[in-house]
Amino acid sequence: DLEVVALSLTAEFMSIDSKNSLFKEINKEQISNLIERSQFNKGRRKLFLFLEEVRIKLASRFLEFEDYYIVDSMPLEICKFARH
Repeated sequence: DLEVVALSLTAEFMSIDSKNSLFKEINKEQISNLIERSQFNKGRRKLFLFLEEVRIKLASRFLEFEDYYIVDSMPLEICKFARH
């Protein structure tokens, strides 16, 4: 579970949205006993609520003394009509 949490937070820190991209970016020589991608996916689903709690606590500590926030957003097409 600890590996799943660490990898999830690392992916978020590196702005990696894709699990495939995450495992391509990781140097397997530096982490000799890296879990498999399928194990990571199952663990991430199982720990979703815990990961959200950790993310909220981290964000509150980082933003505790800030008066201004910058939101970087870009509209994304999430639905596309393929046929009419």
